[in-house]
Amino acid sequence: MKKIFNIALSASMLLAGSTACDDQLDVVNPNQQTTLTFGTTSSELDEVILACYNRIRIEGTLARVGYLYDVVAGDEVNSYSDNDWWRPYDYCSTTSPSDGPDWPFRDWYYTINTCNQALYYLGNSGLDTESDTYKKVKGQALFIRGLAYYELATYYQDVPLITSYEFSSLSDLHSPTNTQDEVLDQVEADFAEAMKLLPKRDEGGEWTKGRATCGAAAGYYARALMFRHKFSEALAVLKEIIGGTYGTYKLLDDYGDNFRSTVENKDESLFEVQFLDWGVGGSDMEWTPVNNSKSSSQGQALESVFSGGDYGGGWNDLGSTPWLYQTFKSQKTTSGTVDPRLYWTLISYEDDYNSMSGYSNTAYTLAVTKHVTTGAHKGISVCKHTTARENLYQVVPAIGLSCGVNIRLMRYSDVLLRAAECENEVSGPTQQAIDWINQVRGRAGLAGLKLADFATADALFEQIANVERPTEFGCEHGRMQDIIRWGWLYRDDRLAQLRKHSCTYWGDDEKVGVMPSSVDVADDDPFSHWTKGHEYLPIRDSNMDANPNLRGNSANNSTSNEAFYEGYNIHPVVAGIGVQ
Repeated sequence: MKKIFNIALSASMLLAGSTACDDQLDVVNPNQQTTLTFGTTSSELDEVILACYNRIRIEGTLARVGYLYDVVAGDEVNSYSDNDWWRPYDYCSTTSPSDGPDWPFRDWYYTINTCNQALYYLGNSGLDTESDTYKKVKGQALFIRGLAYYELATYYQDVPLITSYEFSSLSDLHSPTNTQDEVLDQVEADFAEAMKLLPKRDEGGEWTKGRATCGAAAGYYARALMFRHKFSEALAVLKEIIGGTYGTYKLLDDYGDNFRSTVENKDESLFEVQFLDWGVGGSDMEWTPVNNSKSSSQGQALESVFSGGDYGGGWNDLGSTPWLYQTFKSQKTTSGTVDPRLYWTLISYEDDYNSMSGYSNTAYTLAVTKHVTTGAHKGISVCKHTTARENLYQVVPAIGLSCGVNIRLMRYSDVLLRAAECENEVSGPTQQAIDWINQVRGRAGLAGLKLADFATADALFEQIANVERPTEFGCEHGRMQDIIRWGWLYRDDRLAQLRKHSCTYWGDDEKVGVMPSSVDVADDDPFSHWTKGHEYLPIRDSNMDANPNLRGNSANNSTSNEAFYEGYNIHPVVAGIGVQ
């Protein structure tokens, strides 16, 4: 009662003009958190880390366009719908007239800001820097920030590098543009430190169910190194992953288990983005960072983009190029059947499926009697990232962010094939590179390669780049990143090859999945539309207007990036390997 009386008296004196005892009014509500008090405990720090994970599963990051711009820009997938929304990204020619190219830029910076916030809170938490909690929080924040900047650097080339959460003035927010090399230097540093801080997936618990581990950081560190042709350094890291330094990884017996919603976070996965099945989460579609909802559906929309027509009922936008389909069909298993990975990549009709154990010509519970086509121009529909082969629904239960299939961002098979590529670049061709490739082929039931069949490193690279990677990772994020790092757009024979890979017939049932005999008779040839510099997405004009220190990239200026490849070996096309 005395305290209440003193506060009331002080209030009366303040109203009368006196300044005495005004400190008595500074009462802090212990039940209301503020930015000054939040982030001092382990549980609060973990909430910030969970917010970092939350940012990687929205529209612009990995739930739709942030994943699919890379997919459609490559030579495995084309835009087949009447809706031309995706075509500028398929053609690598967008000049940023719409919001689309801005969404990954926007959403990855939301992610980076949350990571920087976590690191800021951690630095002021008073936690022992050698404690497990400190290491785990910092390691996860660095991994997710490294992932964000890797995506930004490979999508937008030169972008602002922001690593602080403290801003003293509005002008501090006008961050200058950094070069791609400067950004990738930070990416490598973040992943390298995260490798030392994070636990192995062998620890169990949440570390086997979607949290970033030292193995995930090591895998992405190798990817970042390979983007700048640091093959010797990347090979050392990949060998450590294979040797178990960062945890136990192995190929799953069934390739399809990498894409089922009912079998997730298993031994082959170095890192995957977590999504909830429709009906498990809420019903609100959380497309952007600003429409947060506690009733979020927490699903991905890749299924809606790929499915459509009588099968799935989605938007029917993107489908396979004939080249990818023919690459699958070009080799048989040792049992004489079609490559089983085709079943989980595309919804094609194959007689072999009727006799292969565990396979059938069905999709979304319906009988498949011919190739399932996407859009008015009839590309073969993509199965990967959907529930088509699980036969859980006849149609997608809700269009939009509704699919619960986790996206496996990096798998152990990628480690093996990247190790083979690096080994080939450093010393190839070698038996060690062949052995790593044959592990992946063996899981699919294909005959092993023989070193004697590859006289040069160029020949083995051709096999890795245009046979092994497309059949193992077809329609997965990363193909365009590979095309950029390999320098194919800036070598005439490779650009001509890309034109063949991506060309297609449109709107003819008899030609679905059939490669045109040449680009001259094709109905469309996306890489013929490519303009130098437009392998990257442009930075939106409104962003540069808002930030006077932000400059455009090669896509904004239509300038060549040939200088990037000076001193790098761009492999020539080797005839007779794969589907030419």
